[in-house]
Amino acid sequence: MADEHPALEPFDGSFTSVLCVVAHPDDIEYGTAAAVHRWVGEGATVAYLLLTRGEAGIDTMDPERAAGVRESEERESARRVGVETVEFAGWQDGAVEYGVPLRREIAAAVRRHRPDLVVGQTWAEFFGPNMANQADHRAVGLATLDAVADAGNRWLHRDLLDEGLEPWNGVTVLAVMGSPTPTHYLDVSGEPFEAAVHSLEAHEEYNAALPDDFPAPRDLLTMILGGGGEAAGVDKAWTAQVVIDRRPPREDAKG
Repeated sequence: MADEHPALEPFDGSFTSVLCVVAHPDDIEYGTAAAVHRWVGEGATVAYLLLTRGEAGIDTMDPERAAGVRESEERESARRVGVETVEFAGWQDGAVEYGVPLRREIAAAVRRHRPDLVVGQTWAEFFGPNMANQADHRAVGLATLDAVADAGNRWLHRDLLDEGLEPWNGVTVLAVMGSPTPTHYLDVSGEPFEAAVHSLEAHEEYNAALPDDFPAPRDLLTMILGGGGEAAGVDKAWTAQVVIDRRPPREDAKG
């Protein structure tokens, strides 16, 4: 396994503000929460933007009830890794479409939170062999890529200026979680891993409705972050594809 991603680089950097943008409750908890725990511990302010409330995600529960359950579980899940700001944009679960309105929604959040690190999700059609990526993930991931640029252009989404949201060009890194072609890793061994397990366990009703053969939170995160660790040469690692990187060159990378 270690030779699958031979070029993985350490995800270095000290971030002051982080914005995670995803489609559904639990998208962040499938590994990224471990990285969030690290960033919070290092002094960063982290906010979550979820485009939907995940109301179509529990087959045994009516969407109107599921929306409240999943929102509550996500807020508790975020709290367990030190995140208090969790925003829900209210788009329809399962019907999120890429387009200018979606870009505007995310650009507004970027301007509002003014992050130096944005974490989005992959827009690739597949996570891996025969593992199709869900439609909302693809739409939100691609819109996040474009919204980071939109957020810095005062002549796009001009109505945001009327809301007091000035352009923000301060995003130095855009990292894509779940990418089939990761470029960087963050060591999340030990406490960050345990915090991530605790965070995923907060989705109690959602987890209880999953098929009986679906891995328990600890087992699932061991597979995800353990696999990343094997590729990176550490115990547990969060991996991501860095698609925007405006950080100064690393000292050891200089010619």
